[in-house]
Amino acid sequence: MSIRLCAHVAFCLLVPSMAGRAQQPAPAPPPVPLIDAEHLIMQPEQAATGARVMGDGSKPGFYVTRTRFAAWRGSKPHYHDQDRYVTVIKGTWWTGKGDVYKPETMVPIKAGGFMYHPAGYHHYDEARDEDVIVQIMGVGPVKTVSTDVDEKGEPVRR
Repeated sequence: MSIRLCAHVAFCLLVPSMAGRAQQPAPAPPPVPLIDAEHLIMQPEQAATGARVMGDGSKPGFYVTRTRFAAWRGSKPHYHDQDRYVTVIKGTWWTGKGDVYKPETMVPIKAGGFMYHPAGYHHYDEARDEDVIVQIMGVGPVKTVSTDVDEKGEPVRR
């Protein structure tokens, strides 16, 4: 193949891929925390559906988030590599421990209740017949690791 032909083929392959990239929208910036050096107060309605209140759990330092779980939504067994502190703001939050998801063994935590998740604590949680808002605090960066297995110890694919 001649150099000229190779250059033409390369050009034909490169230009469409560059054009495709140019048409993709830029990724959205991460949500701005509600509390920072200039905004020291947050009212409840500002995080009524969940929000990054302060800091960022993916970065070093203290963070606070509020997470809304719609009725019948939650998490399967997992753990975090850092301590986390959870306060139920609204509704009743249900939690269980271990790597086998057993909803019948879950314990309710009512609004105003608190739960400590030490690093490495295997657990799962959910909202049941109502929406729930929980406030989660900790020191980042924090990673979440799935541990969901069945009664035989085999990983569960959901």
